[in-house]
Amino acid sequence: MKAKKITFFLGCMAAAVAATAATDYAKYVDPTIGTGGHGHVFLGANVPFGMVQLGPSQPVKGWDWCSGYHASDSVLLGFSHLHLSGTGIGDLGDVLFRPATNPSLREIRFTHDDETVRPGYYSVNLPEAGVKAELTATERTGLHRYTTANPSDSLYVTVDLRYGIGWDNLKGCDVALTTPTSIEGFRRSRGWANDQRTFFVADFSRPMARFESNDTVALCVFAPSAKPLVAKVGISAVSMENAARNLAAENSGWDFDGIAAQAYDKWNDQLGRIAVTTSSDKQRRIFYTALYHSMFAPSLFSDVNGDYHGADGKYYNDPAHKHYTTFSLWDTYRAAHPLYTLILPEMQPDLARTFIDIADQQGKLPVWHLVGNETNCMVGNPGAIVLADLFGKGFVADSAAAFDALKRTAMLDERSLSEIKKYGYIPYDIEDGKECVAKGMEYAIADDAIAKVARAMGNKADADYFHKRGQAYRHYYDPTTGFMRGKSADGKFRDEVYSPFATAHRADDYCEGNGWQYLWLVPQDPHGLIQLIGGEKKFLDKLDGLFVAQGDLGAEASPDISGLIGQYAHGNEPSHHTVYLYNYAGKPEKSAPILRKVLTELYTDQPDGLCGNEDVGQMSAWYVLSSIGLYQVEPASGKYVIGTPVMDSAAIQVGPDRTFTVVAENNSPTNIYVQSATLNGKPLRRGYLNYSEIAAGGKLVLKMGPKPSSFGTAKNARP
Repeated sequence: MKAKKITFFLGCMAAAVAATAATDYAKYVDPTIGTGGHGHVFLGANVPFGMVQLGPSQPVKGWDWCSGYHASDSVLLGFSHLHLSGTGIGDLGDVLFRPATNPSLREIRFTHDDETVRPGYYSVNLPEAGVKAELTATERTGLHRYTTANPSDSLYVTVDLRYGIGWDNLKGCDVALTTPTSIEGFRRSRGWANDQRTFFVADFSRPMARFESNDTVALCVFAPSAKPLVAKVGISAVSMENAARNLAAENSGWDFDGIAAQAYDKWNDQLGRIAVTTSSDKQRRIFYTALYHSMFAPSLFSDVNGDYHGADGKYYNDPAHKHYTTFSLWDTYRAAHPLYTLILPEMQPDLARTFIDIADQQGKLPVWHLVGNETNCMVGNPGAIVLADLFGKGFVADSAAAFDALKRTAMLDERSLSEIKKYGYIPYDIEDGKECVAKGMEYAIADDAIAKVARAMGNKADADYFHKRGQAYRHYYDPTTGFMRGKSADGKFRDEVYSPFATAHRADDYCEGNGWQYLWLVPQDPHGLIQLIGGEKKFLDKLDGLFVAQGDLGAEASPDISGLIGQYAHGNEPSHHTVYLYNYAGKPEKSAPILRKVLTELYTDQPDGLCGNEDVGQMSAWYVLSSIGLYQVEPASGKYVIGTPVMDSAAIQVGPDRTFTVVAENNSPTNIYVQSATLNGKPLRRGYLNYSEIAAGGKLVLKMGPKPSSFGTAKNARP
């Protein structure tokens, strides 16, 4: 793909960002990374974990427009206030504003040369519309500034409530004039989210000369002026009154540059949670852009007064906690949430409270939660994994409520869980037997996490029960073929010619993967998997084969199976822990070159710089953790495996007064192997750290070299 020429912020812009922190981390962010290829990344103005993602929206032309924008396109419909980032399904796109000096213009052509983007700010010059548009945002509001090319032209701002991205379908809306400078309205839609409710109020910096509206579109007409028009928009999922409250609390004035500077500073503060050093400007751009992309979601869902739209469709008030949505948990339990527990400890109690409240309201923990709705997208119980991890790391205030939510979720009779209870696994020949291997193995990961919580609470009976369920992966292992395969209700593997390469999207035993990729999906028990396959030698031989195997996936393969090294698919999440399994078998020297290959070849600083969907932060979080040399393989374990950092050092702010620093001495593209290590000045021989050691602050020094060493290889040194 031809690289885009969007200008991204590199430093000066003093008027907008005069009050940045001592170190300007945000200047390294290139928001265009991931907007091309199959990255599906949102481009626009937002703040970390904000409710509002205000950015350009294009006519949706297929799968690669899931965020509403793709680098290959050069047509805009306008600027809408809610977007997703990196998903495989499109939704949102609510409350679209389209500025133009020609009221009949519906689609506006533009060039990427005319776009400027930095964290918290987006602008584009639209000669066809006769307008320059600038955008910025607070947590719950969006701010627009429109400047006409010809001051003698009237400005027409169309507020379009018809537009939605992907699966979004309008079910009802209204917009009305409330004062000569204000409008308000609502939009209700059904798409990926079954019942989305968006309320808004908009104030303009000067009165309208004329206002026209029908059921779905409003036209706000402004007389010619040499001054830019500023529009500020408050958003709420509860009411128009709350949208007005959000606007008054966060965006009461008309200082566009001041709000943009505040947004930039918020990004700079969050990006400064990890200060890395590297001699490579490219690596620095990739790193801080990845950290930036990892902080788009979960997105804030409660209003300034604590009101939020519950998972049961009712409204709740909880001013003591922030409530969140946009939980792509099948993806993010693997690296994004373990990253947040390190660098955002103050956020985690609110996430735990959100999970427990969702479970109380809908009867189970979230699977893939979107704007107050359970989509049930993907397989397993990933919400249980995240909540169990938060429990183990001390972020859960109400242990009894958390365990009740965990157990209730696991003991339901929906989504093939009744078969888990009846057979111990999910047979392929039952009514809902598709993706049986993927479902069963993901449930086993969650069940093992629940067992850890039960054991910590002294509940032996539940700990034993869920630990047994956590071993369910063993049912699927077929020693004849050496892969995980579907098994019938009477305990027989499929009687057919088997190919570990072949896969059919949502129609076989796997989910977005094949037999080669799903063999390794046992992060909760790597040593058990090693023994199941036949011991370390057979395990290592098989794992070696993964990275060189070549075969036909078939015409029905999921497009998510991407970023292939042999059959290792870094572009999709089930593979993300797999390289680190070498460390569990005492061979970190085998993981190091593959990790370096992924870090340096499958992530770039171009628009198509992601080898798969961003998946709401997971792809980027993998890079952030792996590039500094740490990765949590075992869910809810608190155990971070030491890999091979590409950063020379990383100072991780793990608390308001604590920093944990990783230093890679003699680091280089050839010195990829850890020779020895010290933790807080004392020799460290094990190849992993515990969460408590990192969270306490300190210093890990890794001496790197060009040849493998014995570090982390002894039986008692392995994770």
